[in-house]
Amino acid sequence: MFTWADYIKMFVGILSIVNPLGAIPLFLSTTQSQPLKFKNKIANISALTVGMTLLLSAWLGQIILAFFGIGVPAFRVGGGILILLMAISMLQARQSLARHTPAEDEEAQNKVEVGVVPLGIPLMAGPGAITLVIVEAHQHPGVMNMGILSLVITTVALSVWIVFRLTARFGNKLSQTEINIGTRLMGLILAAIAIEFMAKGLIDLFPGLGGAL
Repeated sequence: MFTWADYIKMFVGILSIVNPLGAIPLFLSTTQSQPLKFKNKIANISALTVGMTLLLSAWLGQIILAFFGIGVPAFRVGGGILILLMAISMLQARQSLARHTPAEDEEAQNKVEVGVVPLGIPLMAGPGAITLVIVEAHQHPGVMNMGILSLVITTVALSVWIVFRLTARFGNKLSQTEINIGTRLMGLILAAIAIEFMAKGLIDLFPGLGGAL
C-alpha cells in the first residue's frame, strides 16, 4: 500500500529530473529580443510537450518494453546509470549531452518549435525522465495509482509552465549562480534516486545480492 509520502517522493523525483530551472538559460537565449507574447507561447508549448511525453511514457512504456522483450529490472539498472550520469552533470552545474547538444541549441534559435525541441524534448522530457516515469508506473500498478501518477506528471508540467512564464517576465533578474544552486540540489536528489534504481534492479536480476546489500 502506497502512502502520500511515496507520491510526494515521486513528484520530487520527476520534478528534479525534468529540472525546469536548468532549462532557463536555453529558454532565455532562444527567446531573447522576442516579445512577451512569443515567450509565453514557448512556455505553453514546452509545458504541454513535457506533460504529453511523460504521460504517454507512463501509460505505454511497459507495453513498449514488453514488445522488445526488455525486463523491468534490466531497464531499472540501465536507467539508473543514465540518471546517475545526468545527476553528475547537474552537480557540476552543466547540462548532460543526453539531454541536448549545442547543435540543437543553434538550430532552435528564433523558432516557435523550440518549445518542443529541444526545450520540451529532450532537455526536460528526455531519456532520464522517461525512464523514471516508466519505472514509477511499474512500481505503482493499478488504475488508482496510475491516475495519481498522471496527476503528478500534470503537476510537474504545470510547474514547468509557471517557471517559464515567470522567467518570460522576470528572467533577466535571475543570476546564473542562483540557477546553478537549484540545479545542484536537484542533481543530488537524482543521484540518490539513481543509486536506489540500480540497487533494486541488481537485486531483482541477482537475488543473491539481497543479503550482501
